[in-house]
Amino acid sequence: MTARNVISSPRPMRVKFILPALTEATDPYWRPVKYSLFPPLGLATLAAYLGPDDEAGIVDEHVEPLTLDDTPHLVVIQVYITNAYRAYAIADHYRSGGAFVCLGGLHVTSMPDEAAPHADAIFLGPGEQTFPEFLADLRAGVAKRVYASTSGRTLERVPPIRRDLIRRSHYLVPNSIVVTRGCPQHCNFCYKDAFFQGGRGFYTQRVDDALAEIDRLPGRHLYFLDDHLLGDRRFAESLFEGMRGMRRVFQGAATVDSILRGDLVERAADAGMRSIFVGFETLAAENLRRSNKRQNLGRDYKAVADRLHSLGIMINGSFVFGMDDDDESVFRRTVDWAIDHGITTATFHIQTPYPGTELHARMVREGRIVTRDWNLYDTRHVVYRPAKLHPSKLKEGYDWSYREFYRWSAIARASVHHGTLKHQAKHFFYAAGWKKFEPLWDLLIRARQLTRVTPLLEAVLSRVSRRRALTLAPAEAGLFPIFPSATHELNSNGAPASASHRTSAPAFDSIL
Repeated sequence: MTARNVISSPRPMRVKFILPALTEATDPYWRPVKYSLFPPLGLATLAAYLGPDDEAGIVDEHVEPLTLDDTPHLVVIQVYITNAYRAYAIADHYRSGGAFVCLGGLHVTSMPDEAAPHADAIFLGPGEQTFPEFLADLRAGVAKRVYASTSGRTLERVPPIRRDLIRRSHYLVPNSIVVTRGCPQHCNFCYKDAFFQGGRGFYTQRVDDALAEIDRLPGRHLYFLDDHLLGDRRFAESLFEGMRGMRRVFQGAATVDSILRGDLVERAADAGMRSIFVGFETLAAENLRRSNKRQNLGRDYKAVADRLHSLGIMINGSFVFGMDDDDESVFRRTVDWAIDHGITTATFHIQTPYPGTELHARMVREGRIVTRDWNLYDTRHVVYRPAKLHPSKLKEGYDWSYREFYRWSAIARASVHHGTLKHQAKHFFYAAGWKKFEPLWDLLIRARQLTRVTPLLEAVLSRVSRRRALTLAPAEAGLFPIFPSATHELNSNGAPASASHRTSAPAFDSIL
């Protein structure tokens, strides 16, 4: 009897959830610590819908080898663009052995016709509603080929994540969590609008459920993987109020405008926020307009950095190169701006037009896409014709920016922009620890001892100042637009960085 026939019955299932390794795991830029940060929460969220007698396991190929000699009844594979070919090969293998194979995630939603031949069922969009529907159909023997999420999206009554399936010792940040889905913004380089098409594009958990999930996590440190933790003010206010007194330290992501508006970031700091991912993306106002990144237009990036630093919050800034208004001066200007404004860590990206985004559609219309090899769509390769840069110059500038920003002298120079010696030391050791000690990280990863670093991480993220944020003048607060001139630069965020450059959110990417 084949696995497909076994599933069409009330008998318990053997279910294997797989996150195939991204292409980056095999290229010269491979950094084991980067891919040992967060467990695959999306797969652990899906596993929560299984029956109590079902046998489940999660394999994250970034932190452990994938064995292919087993015989699961059901295989569920999460597909990103640069693991797509690997995911299809794994799916074909298990289907040939009789397993029922499901594919879902950002790339499947963008390219369903490409993914469908490799699966018995594909999932389009977030999976909180469609995955339990699929399981009921599967057990009844009437599973459909396509499950698309549209109306009725909610995080009400979502069962607790199956954290028992996560090998905590494999990850530096096992206490990662997601309390929202999607993003309220509509940047045209981002997967978000395509992924959430047909229904709500941003929604939250109940605050009580989010606090209960936080309370289940051991230790002090948390990392919110949400694309925009401050995106719903009422939810965020209640969340931070509930977290006060928990003695947590946490990291998250937010937009430029949400940091400058009101007092929400102060509430976050009071609740324990010590580091934040900010999508600056570009210093050029025209790039922001063309990318529909309206939340950054007219905002003073210096005011963002000053406000966060006054609260003792470190900044991970995201910057994208190769937008249509970029020439060869963009690399030096961007790196100098980041160093001169005390950005603690920076992630640089080559603009990447992902299928399903408005950016990709425009590039196709203009005949500028030069390859459809998804392995190269990793924000490190040039896959389109830039407007003002030769592709080789774009790649050289991208590589130079990382080297320049993380030079010892640059780390030291950026650190002195903080107001206290303790904050300066925190900046220096955090930035240096992230980029300068690869052999030590590799040793800890091989020994499965990453969790031993957690107390050190918590110490580095501890509060450095109890000063309130600086009172900002109206222009600094972004109430009056400040645009770059020939001698002044604006602000910055872009391709998988905010919702698009980050590949960590759960649930078929908001599950899977």
